[in-house]
Amino acid sequence: MSHTTSYTHVNGPLGRILLAWNEHGLTRVNFQDGSESFEPPSSWCRTEDDGLDVVDQFRAYFAGGLTAFDLPLAPQGTAFQLSVWQALEDIPYGQTASYGQIARQIGRPTAFRAVGAANGRNPLPVVIPCHRVVGSDGRLTGYTGGLHIKEFLLTLERGHA
Repeated sequence: MSHTTSYTHVNGPLGRILLAWNEHGLTRVNFQDGSESFEPPSSWCRTEDDGLDVVDQFRAYFAGGLTAFDLPLAPQGTAFQLSVWQALEDIPYGQTASYGQIARQIGRPTAFRAVGAANGRNPLPVVIPCHRVVGSDGRLTGYTGGLHIKEFLLTLERGHA
């Protein structure tokens, strides 16, 4: 059974962001002007962004008016990755958690490196807030698309929390 994937782009303070979804929910968020641009497969269907709830929520988030997304999500990953991504959703807006804290939260206290790897493979950045995960010393560590994006998102949230 094939799933039709639709996508659009939203412009924001970090440049163009690709948003993709299927009938189950949002499947991909990608910072197109970051270090890892993504070219949608030709099988995906481009959609205009007028009136799309996902686009409206992203615009509201970047304007500082939305602290939690309310969208159906359909990330693809292993059971471990899905457990990490679910735990990320519990980190409150404007706050951070360490990789070790997430590892303990999912019942795998020594798996902080694996948590970091799963964090880096999060297909729904911003919506599943992997930018809120920092090193145990509070330092910003890697981020898909570049550390400047992580820093921007944390600064945005601290300014509106």
